[in-house]
Amino acid sequence: MKISIVITTFNRKYALAELLESIHYQTVLPYEIIIVNDCGESIEDLAEIYSDLPITIYNLVENMKHVHARNTGIKRATGDAIMLCDDDDYLTKGHIERMANALHDADFVYSDAEIVDFMEKENIRFPISRRLFAYEFDLKGMREFSTYVPSGSLYRKEIHEEIGLFDPEVHNYWDWDFFLRVAEKFVIKRVPVASVIYAFSEAGNNQSAQLNTRREGFLKKLCKKHQLGILPAKNFFVLLEEPKMKLREAKSEIVWDGEPLFSKLMKVGERIEFSVTK
Repeated sequence: MKISIVITTFNRKYALAELLESIHYQTVLPYEIIIVNDCGESIEDLAEIYSDLPITIYNLVENMKHVHARNTGIKRATGDAIMLCDDDDYLTKGHIERMANALHDADFVYSDAEIVDFMEKENIRFPISRRLFAYEFDLKGMREFSTYVPSGSLYRKEIHEEIGLFDPEVHNYWDWDFFLRVAEKFVIKRVPVASVIYAFSEAGNNQSAQLNTRREGFLKKLCKKHQLGILPAKNFFVLLEEPKMKLREAKSEIVWDGEPLFSKLMKVGERIEFSVTK
């Protein structure tokens, strides 16, 4: 199986380096890694630092936002399966191999995750809190609240030929929309291992944690598109504490050691700093 990892990035160079570091240590490596730089700072040196990885970088000349950028990467993928990754998340060792094995009897697989709030110090992210994000695969429940984390999910590329690309019209909810569209025609499977480290701050640093009028508008578009009725635009962490969500909680294997990731970019930076100081 040829796996194409598609990553979109915008001014998160050091976090992106951590993701690449986590891919570097996988037991099965991808066929290609497509990074779409959404008109952010230069990341060309990462391809040199991680020259052992099959990285191709596409630099957009204007900021198209994450859904358009992700579609750009999908169009350029040449593998027969696609793994999505956000630039500020990373994968624990063995994740790609486990997901590839799970795809043998499914069309689309996703894993559990740990939601982690990081504190950044000198371009290194240190975890200050972590929370298991694991819920039973329940399509009816998915129509009320999405428990799909796109980072680390793997699916057959031919799905796009059947249902099209990601929908920028729902913006924040592109992943929820994609999941519901896939579920109409394909076999989906959840992998009960929390092997995705998902950066998400309860304080609201993450775009998805922000509640505003524009986001509510996108939710209304999603609801209309899938006939979901009227869904509450509440804070993500508040929703997780509601009784319905508590009933959906599932057991999962915890595999992360909780230690920060030190990327090759940091090591290169340390050598440069040492050289200048000396």
